[in-house]
Amino acid sequence: MTSVGFENYARLFESQRFQTDIRNTIFFTLFFLVICIVGGFFLSYLLYSKLRGESFLRTIYLFPLSLSFVVTGVLWRWIFSPEVGINSLFRMMGFKATFGWFTSTYSFMGFNVALIALIIAASWQYLGYTMAMFLAGLRGIPDQLIESAQIDGAGELATMWYIILPIIKPITFSAMIVLGHISLKIFDLAYAMTGKGPAFVTDFPGLFMFETTFRGNHYAEGAAISIIMLILVAVVIIPYLYSTLRRDSE
Repeated sequence: MTSVGFENYARLFESQRFQTDIRNTIFFTLFFLVICIVGGFFLSYLLYSKLRGESFLRTIYLFPLSLSFVVTGVLWRWIFSPEVGINSLFRMMGFKATFGWFTSTYSFMGFNVALIALIIAASWQYLGYTMAMFLAGLRGIPDQLIESAQIDGAGELATMWYIILPIIKPITFSAMIVLGHISLKIFDLAYAMTGKGPAFVTDFPGLFMFETTFRGNHYAEGAAISIIMLILVAVVIIPYLYSTLRRDSE
């Protein structure tokens, strides 16, 4: 065996495909986090406000979480198919143009539009997860605290900004960590729904690693991709572990 040092990593970062994969991962993670955190909090606040049919709505929100990413990928692949699904509905409404959802090669400021389909599918599945976390946090806030703020003249927005959001800040941080590491190592949803796509518009490091290692038999390059994915996940997980251990020690 001959040691090649960091040659595999250097070759990897020179690869146009891997550069696209990293860019896709960053955009996917950002939009996935924002939609799940903001949307999950909005849904939880609706349920916290004693919305009618709360049990029924909570079940609907949590249902996608019971599915695997493979099932979700197959389901949304049909929904975003160029021939059926949403495009078929548009044609029934009189629109002649069809959108290539996960086959589009159009990009805006480095963001591949084809990622929108994947972001919607992933967010649909994990909105219920963040909703459940935030709802548990909201239910844990003492009613006396909210009532005291309202007696002092605080409106709903002020109560949310100065009381509710600071209290559920640790939950928000935990949700970001969990969702972040899921998005950084995503494989099954993209594999089942779109694959790498034309010009790698829906490609991710997990897909690249799978094809390089198990189809191309380039195990050294595949191992390099795996190590980089491990580092990306560690960058997200280590701060969370540090803050958790620090709180426990205090």
